[in-house]
Amino acid sequence: MTWRHGLFANWPVDPDQLQSHVPGPLEFETWDGDAWLSILPFVLTNVGIRGSPSATRIAFPELNVRTYVTHRGDPGLYFLSVDLDKRLLTNAIGRLTRLPVFTASMSVSGTEDGITFSSRRSDTLATGAGENETDDEPAWFAATYRPNGPVTTAAPGTLEYWLTERRRFYAPAKGPGRGNVLTAEIAHDPWPLQPADATIMANTLFDRLGLTEPSGEPVCYYCDELEMTGSIPRRVR
Repeated sequence: MTWRHGLFANWPVDPDQLQSHVPGPLEFETWDGDAWLSILPFVLTNVGIRGSPSATRIAFPELNVRTYVTHRGDPGLYFLSVDLDKRLLTNAIGRLTRLPVFTASMSVSGTEDGITFSSRRSDTLATGAGENETDDEPAWFAATYRPNGPVTTAAPGTLEYWLTERRRFYAPAKGPGRGNVLTAEIAHDPWPLQPADATIMANTLFDRLGLTEPSGEPVCYYCDELEMTGSIPRRVR
């Protein structure tokens, strides 16, 4: 599959705010004493089972809210919410991955001024695991963004690297079986990142999770395109 036209919008937050949102045995990570929340709007294209014909592959926009965790010392991502614009896809991915997936009405367009991305949820109940919304009004998000610098790859030991170069995600495991955490690997080359300008016109994603809106402007990166593959989730202890 191919990631396209994606924004990483990242905010430092008080670690205490996230304690109740990250289940054991996961531990959330901090950078210089801060936990971080990120919103990522992007488009996935050429999505399908490896080796499947191109005619059977699909494309769709995605919007996720994530934070940063470890499991037995291995760093990864923990998704607080994932929004997709196809209900059948939402149901399938939620059940397969145990991620908190919501159906949303989304639009993405590109102009000389950059990418415009908007998403408004169609429901308040998550498919998969995780938390449902804390309000009857579905969450929505709208932003415009564009790159404003050269393409680089993040250097180890930097905040940029810590926020972006993670190769697995974790989710709670339900039902019988060994291990109470699911994990899946995401394989790709280093992110070709650019600094980005972003204007967020609307964002109730944090509020619907019961989180305080971060203060200050986000740290933003842009990635135009990157090929990647994902593994089937498996249980770990």
